[in-house]
Amino acid sequence: MLFSDIVSKLNDTIKAHNLTANPEITAVAAIDEAISGNLSYIEGAKFASLVNSTDASALILPVDQQLQTQATERGIAWIATPEPRLLFAQAIALFYQPYRPSPDIHPSAVIHPTAKVGNDVYIGAHVVIESGVEIGNGAIIHPNVVVYPDAKIGDRTTLHANCTIHERTIIGADCVIHSGAVIGAEGFGFVPTRTGWLKMEQSGYTVLEDGVEVGCNSAIDRPAVGETRVGRNTKIDNLVQIGHGCEIGAGCAIAGQVGMAGGAKIGNRVILAGQVGITNKVRMGDGAIASAQAGIHNNIAPGEIVSGSPAMPHKLYLKVSAVYSRLPDLYQSLKQLQRQLGKK
Repeated sequence: MLFSDIVSKLNDTIKAHNLTANPEITAVAAIDEAISGNLSYIEGAKFASLVNSTDASALILPVDQQLQTQATERGIAWIATPEPRLLFAQAIALFYQPYRPSPDIHPSAVIHPTAKVGNDVYIGAHVVIESGVEIGNGAIIHPNVVVYPDAKIGDRTTLHANCTIHERTIIGADCVIHSGAVIGAEGFGFVPTRTGWLKMEQSGYTVLEDGVEVGCNSAIDRPAVGETRVGRNTKIDNLVQIGHGCEIGAGCAIAGQVGMAGGAKIGNRVILAGQVGITNKVRMGDGAIASAQAGIHNNIAPGEIVSGSPAMPHKLYLKVSAVYSRLPDLYQSLKQLQRQLGKK
């Protein structure tokens, strides 16, 4: 595909371009791995120097006159946009589309007669759909998926192989549940008694609003009462645990190995980096960010960035970290001072 053809198919955020070379583009690649015929991108100062060494035939650049001049001098075709990574994501879609099977129902699928299956649905081999289930139009259910009784799956939602959807689960439209994920299983509800633990039945609901994506081997639990809810367009990575009764707002991003105890309340557009741990019933305000491995034990204000365990404001964490690395020297200085005082 000619680079000019790619440019014409991308959105209207392009602010400038150099299409003099107009190379044939056969693939997309990372800037440090690109070869001739590849399209890549630069975002931020970290990779800016690679404009002078990349073998890419075309680049998506930020609106930066210096980078544009460097690319032109090397004979690299380019376009400039305020959001290079976003435009690169759109370019990838021109070269790759995920596997999407045609509507069909495999003869080995087991579908209860009371289940309602919409139009243009694909149901793969050995899928089990229990009584009272509702499957929306255009849904895709890959092999070995199990959908428990009365669950509801929205239009155009994809359930990848080997995921499990438990009872009292409602999944909206355009969601993606990846392989091995478990939605709506029983929350960890046990009451201590004199003779041991009494199981508290989990009679609530699990609700995923439209556009939610859940990564491989993640779990979103059903509560004893009420609901566990994940807001519209929130994206959840692999190996994430969301406890019973949690409420997660819209547009959040939750990275791998995050663990969220029951009853946590997460606002809109919150970002949780890898291995963040959140104790039960903590509140995080809209737009808050927790860096990797943060341990959140107290409420976080809207827009606040926190780090460390226990979590603290990120700027304070940086100061604490600087002091921490100096502790051996400070300890030696303290010992020397104590010896001097002892002599006096």
